[in-house]
Amino acid sequence: MSRALKFAVPALSVVLMGACASTGSSEAKANAEAEAALAAEMAPATAEQIAEMARADPLTRANFWAAEFRKHPEDLETTIQFTTSLREIGSHARAIDVLTSTIPAHPKSDTLRVILGRALMSEGRPGEAADAYYRASVINPQNAAAYAGLGLALDQMERHFDAQAAYAAALQIEPDRVSTLTNYGLSLALSGQLVKAEERLRYASTLPGADVRVRQNLALILGLQGRFEDMREVDPHAPKRTVESNLDTLRSMMAPTRTYEALKEEAAPEEDAPAQAPQEKAESSLRLRGALGSD
Repeated sequence: MSRALKFAVPALSVVLMGACASTGSSEAKANAEAEAALAAEMAPATAEQIAEMARADPLTRANFWAAEFRKHPEDLETTIQFTTSLREIGSHARAIDVLTSTIPAHPKSDTLRVILGRALMSEGRPGEAADAYYRASVINPQNAAAYAGLGLALDQMERHFDAQAAYAAALQIEPDRVSTLTNYGLSLALSGQLVKAEERLRYASTLPGADVRVRQNLALILGLQGRFEDMREVDPHAPKRTVESNLDTLRSMMAPTRTYEALKEEAAPEEDAPAQAPQEKAESSLRLRGALGSD
C-alpha cells in the first residue's frame, strides 16, 4: 500500500463518521418534532378554547368534546361535557353507551348518573332512569337534580305518591326550583290533590325563570277546580279555540258522578281510538301526563 493510500483511509473514516453523526442528529430532531406535535395534539383544551365552545352551536360543541374525549376518556370533566353535548344534539342512545362504559371508572360521580338518568328518560326508559337517579342521590344526598329526576321518573311509572316524596326532598335542598315545583304540582293533580297542586304551581309562577308553561299548567289546575274565570285570568294569551275546547272538556269531566280515576281515564286516549291530528289532539285533550317537563 502506498503512503498516499495509507493516509487516505483514515481520512475516509473521518468523513463517514461525520455523515453518520449528521444523519443521527437529523433523525433525533425529526423524532423530537414528532413527539412535540403528538404532545400538542394530545394536550387538553385550553381555558380559552373551552370558553369559546360554550358559545358555539350544539353540533360544534359535540364535535369538540368528542375529540377531547378521544384524547382523555378517563377524565371526568371531559366525560361530563361530552355526554351532555351528546344529549344536546339528541344523541341520547350514544350518551347512554358512553356513560355505561365510563361510570365504573367514576363510582363517586353523582353528576354522571344524573346525566344517565336524563338520557334514559329521553329514550323512554323511566325504570332504569329511576335507578340512575336514586344512585346519584345516595352518592350525594344534596343533589337536588337527582331527587327531582327521580320524581319525574316515578311519575312516568304512575307511582305518584313516591314521586311527590322525591320532589319534596329536592325542594328541601332548592326551595325555588321552578321545574320541580311545576312537576310536583302536576303530580299532585294526577293523584287528585288539586288545592295542593295549585299552591305549588302558583308559587312557581311567581319565581324568576317561570315561563308560559308554568302559567298554562296553573290555568289547567284552576280549570279542573271549575274556576274558569280564574283560569282565563292566569292564561289570557291562550288561543281562544284552545281555551273553549279545554273548558268544554273540563266541564264534562267534572260531572258529580265521576271519580278521579274515571277522570284520568277520560283524559288519556284509548288504545283502540283512531288517531287525531297533532293539533286537534293537543287542543281537545288535557294531556296531563304530557305536561310533565324536565327535571
